[in-house]
Amino acid sequence: MGTAIGEPGFLASYWTLAGDVLPRSPSQISPHSFESRVRAAAQAGYTGLGLMNDDLAATTRRMGLSAMRRCLDDHGLRHLELEFLGDWFADSERRAASDRTRAELLAAAQALGARHIKIGGDRYGAHWPLAQLVDSFARLCEEAARHGTAIVLELLPWTQLATPAQALPLLEQAQASNAGLLLDVWHLQRAGVPWSSLAALPPRWVRAAELSDAGPPEGDVWADTIHRRRLCGEGGFDLRGFIQALQATGFDGPWGIEIISDTHRTLPLSAAAQRAIDTARQQFVQNASSQLRENAIR
Repeated sequence: MGTAIGEPGFLASYWTLAGDVLPRSPSQISPHSFESRVRAAAQAGYTGLGLMNDDLAATTRRMGLSAMRRCLDDHGLRHLELEFLGDWFADSERRAASDRTRAELLAAAQALGARHIKIGGDRYGAHWPLAQLVDSFARLCEEAARHGTAIVLELLPWTQLATPAQALPLLEQAQASNAGLLLDVWHLQRAGVPWSSLAALPPRWVRAAELSDAGPPEGDVWADTIHRRRLCGEGGFDLRGFIQALQATGFDGPWGIEIISDTHRTLPLSAAAQRAIDTARQQFVQNASSQLRENAIR
């Protein structure tokens, strides 16, 4: 099933097609082969795919980066997302481990033509001086530019970089032309960010977006995000408002779809791919229909 003319492009995040594996588990390698995920994504109509660093490293050892790129090209997946780099701002052993992951991600980004690499704030919730964040971020972006890719900062509610207001000083001071925000509807909803504030963001900083849905918060925010996300339209998020707010900035995708839940991860691969994109597509159909009605009234 190909992408329909005029519809937005969709990127299957790593976790949407990873299968029965959990974030931050000892091994984050998908039980599904890279080739099968690429094939399932292409058949469902995605224009892009995401890879997590553990899985990326294992796949690279097995088949090599050149063969991986040929596979992506052969199936028409032109947008590649790599994740996840943490501790890029840290020091000591945390920074040393981060730098090893960083080197692997950057090398793969260059070889595979990755659109961007996802990064985030301190997973433990510690606060770091803004000057240190700015310096580390600027250096990372410079290195990414030399490898032909961009850096997107994913706003995470358990970090000091949870909202656009908290992240904009970092972006403005670093002034990296290949940097921007990744706006994930789940994280922003849980952080209490109003959609109206997203529409007012400077367009240059809106580089990536992710869609999902959920019910009311349940317990610990980390357990909630890895066990209870829902397909688009099956929870209580105002997805239409979120999409319209980002479109107001000029963002036109590709739109990431990140479904992480106990229910979704046990689905057959083809079903997981198709259900995720079909329910995301429906949010844009609703938007288009509403716009037609509004134009007719005018």
